[in-house]
Amino acid sequence: MKAIVLAIAAGLCWGVGEVFTKSVLHTGKVGPMTAAAVRTLAALPVLWLVQWLMVSGLKSEPADWHRAGGGILAKLVLGSGIIAGGAALAFFYSALKFGEISKVKPIAFSVAPLVGVLLGWLVLGESMTPRKLAGVAMVVAGVVALAGA
Repeated sequence: MKAIVLAIAAGLCWGVGEVFTKSVLHTGKVGPMTAAAVRTLAALPVLWLVQWLMVSGLKSEPADWHRAGGGILAKLVLGSGIIAGGAALAFFYSALKFGEISKVKPIAFSVAPLVGVLLGWLVLGESMTPRKLAGVAMVVAGVVALAGA
């Protein structure tokens, strides 16, 4: 249940935040890469504060994460930082500049779960169930309906 509530909170924040971003990009006074850079810069102090609270105050995260090992840190930097944090944000904000948020966001946010479910199954060994397949198919069908409108 905790994961569901946190995921809903993330979705709400992304939904509201990207509407702000689209409205800024629509003015033509800020480009997508500037918007992505400002987003990242503004997020960093918040994220480091929350990380510090989780490690020091709540003790719910390992304090020695920086000693996790080269392979783990490389995956973190490459996957989370460069691919998801940098490249995806650059592509997404560029798409927002040129397309309607009502189409761009559903497309981006339906490809992500599709890839996540498939890679979770193929790479991480997570179970693949008919229910998961049906859920992904329904999300994709919904996005096709939205994007085709």
